[in-house]
Amino acid sequence: MFSHVTVGSNDVAKAKTFYDGVTQALGLTCQADYPGNAAGYGVPGDRPRLWIVTPIDKNKASAGNGITIGLDAPDRKTVDAAYKAGMQAGGKDEGAPGIRAHYHPNYYGAYLRDLDGNKVCIVCHKAAC
Repeated sequence: MFSHVTVGSNDVAKAKTFYDGVTQALGLTCQADYPGNAAGYGVPGDRPRLWIVTPIDKNKASAGNGITIGLDAPDRKTVDAAYKAGMQAGGKDEGAPGIRAHYHPNYYGAYLRDLDGNKVCIVCHKAAC
């Protein structure tokens, strides 16, 4: 349904440390790197669909209120690994991995903020194996 998601950053090089760890745990790779300006992540063999960029209008990047970037994980173990990688890269906790039954019985997610304050959710919608 989506072509891509773009997340603004005031320091793309620093943001890459966060997104490199989170996306690696999810099996994604950095497929495009424009030092200081942008980095694009995606599934190997496909085009980048998650972009970390400096704002084109040259204004300061800021996190949007109510906006969450949701990244799909194949299983709960991967949610845990991506959350841990993001936290180790300087992310801020917004909700440790766990069941969020108020969404649905199998919603296993973790929430954190990237280095620019953008809210990121890593989620698995499958029942535990």
